Amino acid sequence: MTPPDKVSPPPEGGWESLKVDELKTELEARGLPKSGTKAELIERLLDDDVSEAAGVPAAEDSSPGQPGPAPETEAATTPEVQEASEEAAAAADADEEAAQKQPRRRGSAETSTGASRRRRTARPEEGVVVRARAKYVRSAPRKARLVMDHIRGKRVEHAQAILLHAPRAVSGDILKLLNSAIANAESAYELGADELTVRRAYVDEGPTIKRYRPRALGRATRINKRTSHMTIELTTQGNGR
Repeated sequence: MTPPDKVSPPPEGGWESLKVDELKTELEARGLPKSGTKAELIERLLDDDVSEAAGVPAAEDSSPGQPGPAPETEAATTPEVQEASEEAAAAADADEEAAQKQPRRRGSAETSTGASRRRRTARPEEGVVVRARAKYVRSAPRKARLVMDHIRGKRVEHAQAILLHAPRAVSGDILKLLNSAIANAESAYELGADELTVRRAYVDEGPTIKRYRPRALGRATRINKRTSHMTIELTTQGNGR
């Protein structure tokens, strides 16, 4: 409880009429925490006034000739409850200030390969999954799918050998994409090519580039130059074929 010599009565307009600095000065004189908003400071002063008003009459009502009910239990517990409430309020204010001072983490720190995100969400039974994607490859999706079908489900070393000896021109682009996925696995999880298997390998159709060539009688014929979006996913689960 605040000593009587440090307690000042509320002003005529109440504690709401004072400024924040004056409220903090009054709280400091009473030995109470002075952090928080103006409403919290006013509430803290009102609680202290109520506790003072509850404690002073109890000492004055007791007289030698008229024994009254013994307020020893209330007098013993009131300071402890008040001290506990003050400590809880101070701890809450300190936590709020620390949360406000803590810098926010930028969302752009995540990599675009998706390896770090999958590291947090991958379940143990599914194994590690690493993905690499190549967009706007200048090859028709139908021709790229014919090569992708040969490496799907294979061990990475076996898939590299297939792509090295494949006769189609798009196999070179797919080999570059496979090596990129292997590099992602080595950088994010420190995995070698002998530990990985091609989990998924698929091709999506990209935008078509339109060109024209002259024909007989002043006509023109359109030529469609198709593009592909290719994706390869590697995993550590399974032995492959």
